[in-house]
Amino acid sequence: MTTPAPQVNRLRPRRSCLAVPGSNPRFLEKAQGLPADQVFLDLEDACAPLAKPEARHTIVKFLNEGDWTGKTRVVRVNDWTTEWTYRDVVTVVEGAGQNLDCIMLPKVQDAQQIVALDLLLTQIEKTMGFEVGRIGIEAQIENAQGLNNVNEIAQASPRVETIIFGPADFMASINMKSLVVGEQPPGYPADAYHYILMKILMAARANNLQAIDGPYLQIRNVDGYREVAQRAAALGFDGKWVLHPGQVEASNEIFSPSQEDYDHAELILDAYDYYTSEAGGKKGSAMLGDEMIDEASRKMALVISGKGRAAGMQRTSKFEIPTD
Repeated sequence: MTTPAPQVNRLRPRRSCLAVPGSNPRFLEKAQGLPADQVFLDLEDACAPLAKPEARHTIVKFLNEGDWTGKTRVVRVNDWTTEWTYRDVVTVVEGAGQNLDCIMLPKVQDAQQIVALDLLLTQIEKTMGFEVGRIGIEAQIENAQGLNNVNEIAQASPRVETIIFGPADFMASINMKSLVVGEQPPGYPADAYHYILMKILMAARANNLQAIDGPYLQIRNVDGYREVAQRAAALGFDGKWVLHPGQVEASNEIFSPSQEDYDHAELILDAYDYYTSEAGGKKGSAMLGDEMIDEASRKMALVISGKGRAAGMQRTSKFEIPTD
């Protein structure tokens, strides 16, 4: 039985999630100064097998000594089918657990893999005297089995914060006819990723989690990155991986509301609060300019305003109480 998580922020900003090889001190140093919402220090694909043991200790050093102010600090460990996972978790969490926000688990195929990580984290936290349940889990879906089980994975532990799409391994696992990660395969006239993204998004939203899109590997093609990121943002995803500093600004912009939309959402919330109050006539619906607003409008506005506030946006308009 898992231990209930304490009341911590499970909906942190993740517009841009920067991948940094855990074995590269120069990149780890540079990442601290980039405006990414989240940085994950990678022990999996970005580390060669022979470099993984030393990379664990390098990550501990940078988590403890680096300045990660304003960033969600995550370490991606190796998946449970390898021989490295338990030692990744033990070394990193024992060494730097108080300076760590989440563990990212790749290639998650079923809920039991999340439960196993939860139990291991709990044992380490109790042993080290850390707050039990504070460290979150990010679950990466990278094959057909994981996608089929995504809702159970999302419900497997109160530590789970995000569901992440891992396109490269997923494309390989289903024999997709493409060598360009994230791009549409030739010969298919629609969006080949729509079902995958929507299934991940539904599992995330049904369980009050965030949904994050994976990487775009053509790192110098910012226009291509923007196109793929806009697809995920349009569906409602919260952010996307960035593999290069040049992608960070684009991701932060695409997964933030426009100033116009943010201002409008805040106006809807203020107007709805007023019109449903005693002073506003206790109305269930009312007009805001030429637009009728009601409870459904309020719910939609809460989404946009929440994203804007998380991004640190400032409103440029103010609701004026009607005088007539």
